[in-house]
Amino acid sequence: MRADMKKTFLLLLLTIVCGSSVIAQNPIIEDSVQLNKYNFTQFASESWSFIKRPVEWEGSDWLKLGIISAGTFLIMETADQPIRNAVLKDQIHSKSFPLEFGRMWGELYSPILLFSSFAIHSLLTDDTGTRKIAYEIAQASLYTGAVTYLLKVAIGRARPYMNEGSNSFHPFSSFITQDYHSLPGGHSVAAFALSTVLSRNAKPVWLKIIAYIPAALTFVSRVYQEKHWTSDDFLGAGLGYLIATWVVDQHENNKSILEISSAFPFSMRIAL
Repeated sequence: MRADMKKTFLLLLLTIVCGSSVIAQNPIIEDSVQLNKYNFTQFASESWSFIKRPVEWEGSDWLKLGIISAGTFLIMETADQPIRNAVLKDQIHSKSFPLEFGRMWGELYSPILLFSSFAIHSLLTDDTGTRKIAYEIAQASLYTGAVTYLLKVAIGRARPYMNEGSNSFHPFSSFITQDYHSLPGGHSVAAFALSTVLSRNAKPVWLKIIAYIPAALTFVSRVYQEKHWTSDDFLGAGLGYLIATWVVDQHENNKSILEISSAFPFSMRIAL
């Protein structure tokens, strides 16, 4: 069964790569995309911008962070333990194909495989669109990986299987051991970052939506397989989405898919 799942997973990845003519930048932003070099110099410059970004946040940025933080705290206090109790009563689907596919989407090898595939396609065809996707996958994955590790170590939340309860925290207790690296959910951070890059680079709306299905399965799988609390994955999904959105915005005239006004009354705009 595992061999069949891996074959299906690889087939889906190849399907995405072979369909790179569909996963392409919107013609409206094509001129902006062509201006980027997607090289190490640009990566270094954008990485420095990413590091200093918090000191340049505007009201809308703080509002987004506040919404995600408040949502995480609310779930932590009201839903984490009840959801875990429900999950423990039924583990029959823990190794099912959808949940295993979701787990694999959040593993380290998924962005590596997709980056390699798009990069190879770009080298063979000199296609700027697939070079952009490969660059953004690598960039978003590196940024999310660094942020996730720092938060995991600093927060030190016990994983559900440690049976210490949802409010057990051991800040800076371990830099290697995974038992106290529950918050935020690393698989969900990686999965939503990857899906966001693919969704933002997809042209048809239906493909933009489908790109998030694997990430949603990652979210569910990590909770169902007792690796994370629900609030862990909620925060992880938010971080993955926001960081990947920032990455793509750097190459598309900073036109974010989600814009929230910082002035009252608050308004939200979602551009597909």
